[in-house]
Amino acid sequence: MTARPSRRFAASSWKSHAVSPAEAVRAVRSGMRAFLHGASATPTSLIEALCARPDLEGVEVCHLHTAGPAPFTVPGVEKRVRSVSFFAAGPVREAIAAGRADFVPVFLSDIPGLLRDGAMPLDAALIQVSPPDRHGMCSLGTSVDAARAAVDTARLIIAEINEQMPRTHGATILPWERIDAFTLTNRPLWEHLPDPETPEAARIGEIIAGLVEDGSTIQTGIGAIPNAVLARLTNKIDLGVHTEMFSDGLVPLMQNGVVTNRFKSVHPGRTITSFVTGTRQLFDFVNDNPQVEFHPCDRTNDTNLLRKLDRLVAVNSAIEVDLTGQVCADSIGHRIFSGIGGQMDFLRGAALSRGGKPILAFPSTARGGTVSRITWELAPGAGVVTSRGHVHWVVTEYGAVNLHGMTLRQRADALIGLAHPDFRQELRRQLTNPVSSQKISGV
Repeated sequence: MTARPSRRFAASSWKSHAVSPAEAVRAVRSGMRAFLHGASATPTSLIEALCARPDLEGVEVCHLHTAGPAPFTVPGVEKRVRSVSFFAAGPVREAIAAGRADFVPVFLSDIPGLLRDGAMPLDAALIQVSPPDRHGMCSLGTSVDAARAAVDTARLIIAEINEQMPRTHGATILPWERIDAFTLTNRPLWEHLPDPETPEAARIGEIIAGLVEDGSTIQTGIGAIPNAVLARLTNKIDLGVHTEMFSDGLVPLMQNGVVTNRFKSVHPGRTITSFVTGTRQLFDFVNDNPQVEFHPCDRTNDTNLLRKLDRLVAVNSAIEVDLTGQVCADSIGHRIFSGIGGQMDFLRGAALSRGGKPILAFPSTARGGTVSRITWELAPGAGVVTSRGHVHWVVTEYGAVNLHGMTLRQRADALIGLAHPDFRQELRRQLTNPVSSQKISGV
């Protein structure tokens, strides 16, 4: 382990300070809390080296979703290195359910504050960055999200400097001299291949595209439905983008002039995001691209900023929605499946935007058509990510309705119309003769 360099950056010699991953993480001590860079920027070599140390005890690693191997979820490792996730992606779901990992329910916009304001102070940040430029500046690359707050506040910064990490614009700069120890790699970033388009996603994409007006600013994420929406916006004019993340589907719209960001009141002329995840084509597109700016998620998801963007169309998803409009988006019953993320940030921001459209979009069924996502009541243990008071547009392959201003009776009727036909009769039966002893008040 080398101490943080006290000398000035020298382009001819900085690589000589590189050490092995095992040496780089040697300064991490038992009982410390470390932040892990996430998504495509996951510092795999450092994580593997940290989890391989037999001498550690009680190290806490906090993170958003990570990509690649997740050795901190292996049974037994939690005694040495325990995961605390702000968003439960695939690698940690089983560990959380089994009690080997922990989950923090929190708005994405609030995570940097947890790190900055002392609620979850950091001892270390394990990150992946680009090589320093001629000025000695590295880039946080594809993920700024909460990583900006992590590198600004952690006592130790330990980096994987990857020759293939893109240099991105925005709040991404980290001076090489701020890094305490680093290892060098030259490996492809973790990729996320596009999900195949289903007939349901295609229909939902068509419906949402019909709600997007020329000059709108859009927020969308990753998956079959966001990709289907983006693929059907090719005839739109002067769209803007302000989002917490995006994937490959946005690239053609920017390259072909559909996205110009001309009419945005905040960050005009630039696509704003917090992180990206996708394929090498996406990474090449954002590399040194001044059209795309990366900012921390407490800025990209700030409702005070979002409300200033006219015609903000925010597209998010749900696991299930009950007939009053309550939305579960982070769990399947008691089992944590994802996280609160930025759903409430953007749905509320779009609702406050002049001409904005907050949209929840999802297929009407799950598990091969055997389960309705529109339900009489949420499953026991299901978390309400978005309250019935915040819900506006709901879209399935069977149509779109705006619940805002509707009574409970009207909402139930409208949502049953969006359910798969195989489940509508049962939903109406439960509505008029509920299984439970309680009826929806006013229905």
